[in-house]
Amino acid sequence: MKLVVVSAGLSVPSSTRLLADRLAAATAGRTDARVRVIEVRDLAVAIAHNLTSGFPGPELAAALDAVTEADALIAVTPVFSASYSGLFKSFFDVLGAREKDALAGKPVLIAATGGTARHSMVLDHALRPLFAYLRAVVVPTGVYAASEDWGAEGLPERIERAAGELAALAAPAAPASPASPASPGAPAAPAAPVGGGADSAGRTVPGEQAVPGQPPVPGQQGRAADGGLAVVPFEEQLARLRG
Repeated sequence: MKLVVVSAGLSVPSSTRLLADRLAAATAGRTDARVRVIEVRDLAVAIAHNLTSGFPGPELAAALDAVTEADALIAVTPVFSASYSGLFKSFFDVLGAREKDALAGKPVLIAATGGTARHSMVLDHALRPLFAYLRAVVVPTGVYAASEDWGAEGLPERIERAAGELAALAAPAAPASPASPASPGAPAAPAAPVGGGADSAGRTVPGEQAVPGQPPVPGQQGRAADGGLAVVPFEEQLARLRG
């Protein structure tokens, strides 16, 4: 499985990159994923050139190809002004402009870092709508790490839960099993009547299909052979009852 991590941290060392690495390790521990990390800060100039010229340089093109071809994606951004960073957004703007369906159906784990826990809702009011717009499949658990979360209880559990959800979504689907034959000795299901049924008196009525235990209702009978509904005139229903 190809797992690509997009980290938009700006400093070195970066808590954003640290969170990205921990999420990648937790996900790779559940799969045989080959992990590639993309540091958006290293592509800042190339992203700006792409926004103005419309063409990516070789390094940015390789990063965009990696994200497009990934089986799963981890996207981590620092929080600035109560939202994702501008550089993080610009990377995905360039990706969407290059190929609008690059993330369509792709499992994505979203995460963010910030100086205070008061920005933890950025995952749901900024990141999740962004990736929903790009038609990605975002895992239910997002991971936000404030400064006080590092070394505290709760963060490792959130990382493990989100990684498990991403690994489960990215796992190849099991091949569909052929329809199993009926077990030997099992009673055969009664065949549905074709082209006929029975009226309330138990008489066969051509062109109708009886429902076991539910006598036909006068005026609502008459299931057509082609699957549609045919209205049986009341006179015909009355004649059948009298006949």
